[in-house]
Amino acid sequence: MKIFKHILMATLAILFFACGESERVFDGKVKVSGKINNAGSGSLVLLKLEERSEEVAKIDLAGNGSFEYELTLDGPGFYELNILDKKMVRLALYDQDVVINYDLEDENSLVIEGSEDSQHMQKVDKLTEDYQAEINNLNTAYFEAMTNKDQEAIKEIQNQAMNLEGDHAVKVKAVIDDMDGSFAALAALGMINEKNDFIYIDELVKNLNERYPNTKMITTLMAQLDDMRVLSIGQVAPEISLPNPEGELVNLSDLRGNYVLIDFWAAWCRPCREENPNVVRLYNQYNEKGFEVFGVSLDRTKDAWVKAIEDDQLTWTHVSDLQYFNSAAAAIYQINAIPATYLLDPEGKIIAKDLRGPSLENKLKELFD
Repeated sequence: MKIFKHILMATLAILFFACGESERVFDGKVKVSGKINNAGSGSLVLLKLEERSEEVAKIDLAGNGSFEYELTLDGPGFYELNILDKKMVRLALYDQDVVINYDLEDENSLVIEGSEDSQHMQKVDKLTEDYQAEINNLNTAYFEAMTNKDQEAIKEIQNQAMNLEGDHAVKVKAVIDDMDGSFAALAALGMINEKNDFIYIDELVKNLNERYPNTKMITTLMAQLDDMRVLSIGQVAPEISLPNPEGELVNLSDLRGNYVLIDFWAAWCRPCREENPNVVRLYNQYNEKGFEVFGVSLDRTKDAWVKAIEDDQLTWTHVSDLQYFNSAAAAIYQINAIPATYLLDPEGKIIAKDLRGPSLENKLKELFD
């Protein structure tokens, strides 16, 4: 959720300790120093990263490019050092001084010493950089396949994109787990899909709250997690009661006893329509074994909704209140983009989210074959 990631960026004044770490002493002062080679004259700008970036200080360079500034903190926080508009260095500052050395003529020359939290921050930034490079490569390949109208290549690239997020999350969690409790982990949480890794994130935040009770930022984040908890893996899916195309009220719970895919879609949603043949194929393959689909349309008009059902030969249960994203079901399930899916077990508990294409097929094979 965008709201959740926004709040993660607002939790920059909180420190997370791993169990067993010795208590760190914080005196409210930290020194930022170093040397910028081949810089000439000028000033560095130190920004504090909160909901909005706030300028903390301008730090003048000495003739040899060295600089030093003592910063007063009210707790751990995230900062950014703007080096003459040519290099941005993110820092995680708390109880350890940091030394930054950089040569403007060598973009790979950045060395950060001292602050262990800031060194962890560099690992987070490297992950972000690598991930963006992979996305850019996929985008380039996708546009090339679209230009050539190569449908097989398009499908393969879409599958790679779907797998990329999960693979990246594994790397991010490995880096977080290797941080020895550094609060720099908070900067990495925004790269994890909270739908798929709710339990992992929830555990981190719970540890934060135990160590820092009644902290406003943590309390706000916990409230967001409480809202999401209803839709986390293992929870019974909230009831949906909406009319079918004949105007009859249908309940999601009517399908208990089956594995049920709640499919949020719409006639106007191209990715949804492109996925429909895959769902039709899997429905026909596994329906007799206990697989059902509960289609929740976010259409605006009944005619468009019904026509899409007929055109795509969707023979499962369909409901809609024709309220677009204002649908009651969309609000309950926090849907802000489609297609979106939830897979339920026969007891109505959520066992997977956002499955489609090969990921849906593989999960159904696991369940039924």
